Amino acid sequence: MNYRCSSALATIAASILLCGCATGSLRTAGDPLEPMNRTIYSFNGKLDKYVAKPAATAYLKVVPSPVRTSVRNFFSNLGDIGNFANDTLQLKPTDATEDLMRFAFNSTFGIAGFIDFATPAGLPKHHQDFGLTLAHYGVPIGPYLVLPLFGPSSVRDVSNVAVSSVLTPFSAAPFAVQASVSGVHFVSERADLLGATNLLSQAALDQYSFTRDLYLRRRKALSSPRPDDAEKLPVYTDAAP
Repeated sequence: MNYRCSSALATIAASILLCGCATGSLRTAGDPLEPMNRTIYSFNGKLDKYVAKPAATAYLKVVPSPVRTSVRNFFSNLGDIGNFANDTLQLKPTDATEDLMRFAFNSTFGIAGFIDFATPAGLPKHHQDFGLTLAHYGVPIGPYLVLPLFGPSSVRDVSNVAVSSVLTPFSAAPFAVQASVSGVHFVSERADLLGATNLLSQAALDQYSFTRDLYLRRRKALSSPRPDDAEKLPVYTDAAP
């Protein structure tokens, strides 16, 4: 087992063990782990404030927009591997075929995925993960769970951390390579969400509750028999120039 997968599993195990510490009067209906979740949410917030957000802001200022788009396309292309695997597990042959064609098309003509030729060619982008695969087979989402570093999740969706770490071409690479790739991916995604976090800080009196409710609503919509329902919920991406 590679280091990245081991670290992910260790994070999951630590979060589950902390459930025993989730006591107190902060619990609300539907969120039995709220005391623990708020503690981890606060930790993640400090880490974001002093490390992640400054790095993402610098990334936006230093890296030209076309390069940022290429980086985003590259990781989106890698994500089609997981989309293909999960659509296959969900017995969705049409979606799985489109995922495979997207990956093959962008990996070749798109120069390792840095250019997205598949979308203009009419191949739709799907968004699947192992949590949605479990939901497809009737596994309930379970209690809301905030993970250190990884953020919002649930007892069911925490499986995404371990599974996604395996479904990447870099899973067998040396740790230094994995860490570098993960770092670039993290900063790129955080830069895309700068607009969302600014809106969150202005609109929500209780940011924890707002984030929890939005996450659970979106996961419910994505696992709905009518996935178009997910489009009714806001999706925040790069709001910066």
